[in-house]
Amino acid sequence: MKAPPEPPRPPAPLRRWLDTLVAHLPFDEALLRARPGQRHEHLDRQLAWTLAFVAGAINAGGFLAVGTYTSHVTGSFSRAADELVLGRTRPALGALAMVGFFLAGAFTTGLFVQLGTRLRLRGRYALALAFEAGLLCLFGLSGTTLARHEELMLPATVVLLCFLMGMHNAVVTHISSAVVRTTHMTGIVTDLGIELARWTVRHEPRTEPGERALRARLSLHALVLLAFFCGGLSGALGFARLGYSISLAFAAVLLALALRPIALDLRLRARLRARRGRRLRARGPSA
Repeated sequence: MKAPPEPPRPPAPLRRWLDTLVAHLPFDEALLRARPGQRHEHLDRQLAWTLAFVAGAINAGGFLAVGTYTSHVTGSFSRAADELVLGRTRPALGALAMVGFFLAGAFTTGLFVQLGTRLRLRGRYALALAFEAGLLCLFGLSGTTLARHEELMLPATVVLLCFLMGMHNAVVTHISSAVVRTTHMTGIVTDLGIELARWTVRHEPRTEPGERALRARLSLHALVLLAFFCGGLSGALGFARLGYSISLAFAAVLLALALRPIALDLRLRARLRARRGRRLRARGPSA
């Protein structure tokens, strides 16, 4: 019998494009479990565009929801100074409170990471991301109600979003050892400009490793910037049409990233407990 004919293979350019696409999808099991200093470049790329997309969506959609950009710490400090000079104490304190809740979110992420480290969890970063996803679900399900509760200076929606953005930025900063930041594009655009200048004017001899490293940094910064912009479009359009409930879709993205490492940790703990139980039974009752 003749062997069945092989299915036609796609053209080489299409195969390369598909390989590149698959390499950028955030499916690697080590995405949230690799330790700083031991991460491969493709992990930072997967993490960068995914979390930058979610950050852009929350930032842009949150602006339509609460009327301010909740991740803009620099702007909040500047606004606080302006309001104090103009003698408006309440708005100034509100701007400083936004910074404080952003700080509290970053602090909470740090606590989750330290707790996971103490418990020797491989998915220590996933705990913070799952908690952030839960808060984002709360925002999506109760945003209208939260907007009516103004405690002292700020509505609860503003407080929650500032806290979320602080957590979000701290998660990716921890995982990538400060290589990637996804909620602030000022640094990304600055780095992109510097790398473009290095690409344009070169004083040292060109070497292949140096060329690859420079191209990798350029593509990473461009990828983060593009993902943030696309996320902003998605968040703004989604909130304009679906309201607060669009947050549930972005929470699902975070949960999809976080649940696999958490499940792996639970399975590992279960195996260790079972192994410990077998050892105790093998020893028999103590004398």
